Amino acid sequence: MGDDIGGDATGDARAVVQYELAGGVATITLDSPRNRNALSKPMRAQLTAALTRAAADDAVRVVVLTHTGTVFCAGMDLKETAVAKPGEEGVRELPAILRLVSHCPKPVVARLAGPARAGGVGILAACDIAVAVDTATFAFTEVRIGLIPATISIPVLARMNPVAARELLLTGEVFDAARAREIGLVNAAVEADALDATVERYVDALLAGGPSALAGTKALLADRVDDSESRYAELLELSARQFDTAEARDGARAFAEKRPPSWRR
Repeated sequence: MGDDIGGDATGDARAVVQYELAGGVATITLDSPRNRNALSKPMRAQLTAALTRAAADDAVRVVVLTHTGTVFCAGMDLKETAVAKPGEEGVRELPAILRLVSHCPKPVVARLAGPARAGGVGILAACDIAVAVDTATFAFTEVRIGLIPATISIPVLARMNPVAARELLLTGEVFDAARAREIGLVNAAVEADALDATVERYVDALLAGGPSALAGTKALLADRVDDSESRYAELLELSARQFDTAEARDGARAFAEKRPPSWRR
């Protein structure tokens, strides 16, 4: 079965997330290539609905999170960020999405046929397994637009080599799939024609596990990470305060206007 997650929940009739269930696998597809699958308000609402649906459906054994277009997810929608009123920044909804991924009782596999940036990297980091094409690139671009990667730091720091995390979160530099594999951000970096077969191999291995055993193992693994609502609230406050600064608003506008921010002129 295949359908979309759209309409009433978002106030936007256009579906930007697709949902398909077949053979015990729920495939959730980010489907907004026009803005590089950025986490716009409709995307956040529809992705939340899809993840909630998959978690609650006993017919779902494994979740695959994938995308259309050339980019997995570009992070928060900076055009929205540039005009958001204080207290209404979209980043405030990100912790709930990250927790839906990491606390889903079913294993979640990320399939990346293209790049991920900022919040998009956070989402893939929250997944249990991530498979990327070897041409994919990654970057924590927040500091370069005057933001702090506070919220995504929980799943990112749980996956990545700490030395590499310090370097890459501070510099915002782009790195390739081979480095992402080396530092633990992705499980596999493969050629494009091997992407689907590699994802399928992981999915088949996960389907071989007992549903309650997998859910219990995920809970066991989660015990070593403090991703409690209170911890996310603490980091969200740090992130949201920075979103409200003149520096961050200039950074977002600069990105949207394709110009250097004020501190680079």
